[in-house]
Amino acid sequence: MKNQYKSERLYLKEIEIDNINDTVMAWFDDEELMQFYSNSKNKITKERLLQSIEEGKQKGNLFTFGIFVHENNELIGTLKLGPINFVHKTSDLVALIGNRNFLGKGLAVEAIKLGNELAFQEFDIRKLYGGMYVSNVASIKAYHRAGWVIEGRLKGFYMVEGKNEDRILVGCYNPKYFTEEEIKELKDNENRYFSY
Repeated sequence: MKNQYKSERLYLKEIEIDNINDTVMAWFDDEELMQFYSNSKNKITKERLLQSIEEGKQKGNLFTFGIFVHENNELIGTLKLGPINFVHKTSDLVALIGNRNFLGKGLAVEAIKLGNELAFQEFDIRKLYGGMYVSNVASIKAYHRAGWVIEGRLKGFYMVEGKNEDRILVGCYNPKYFTEEEIKELKDNENRYFSY
């Protein structure tokens, strides 16, 4: 990375194999944390995680960063950028605060904001996108507070315990490619899809 991506309390650094220890793997065994993390519901094993990180690096379209706290350089979560579509300059961005001691402190918002900067400055991404379960209000709020816009809703996209659940679509726009007017127009329509 050309630039250091850091905020008041956090910094991002590309994750290294040594960082993937038992403590980190315990995050992926935490049912409550994983409730909304993966669409496939497949168990994330150490082998699968390392393979995904390595393949992403080799293809150059998916990158995993550690979310570290300045205070003691502790790894408290991960931020995944990708897969990147280089033709359209778009990418997904997924943040996870895995260490429960750091939940509820606004750190996910800080991490997502750093991810926005990283995507726009390092990779020249035009648009970041994502989607989450409508019941995952904490994530929706975190992305919204980090500058993302609620831009749509897919009816019954998920099936949860035999019931349909909507997917909330969110996006973040690189001001290099989108005007303030375009972004404002999207923000003005957010309540059509979701409000809290």
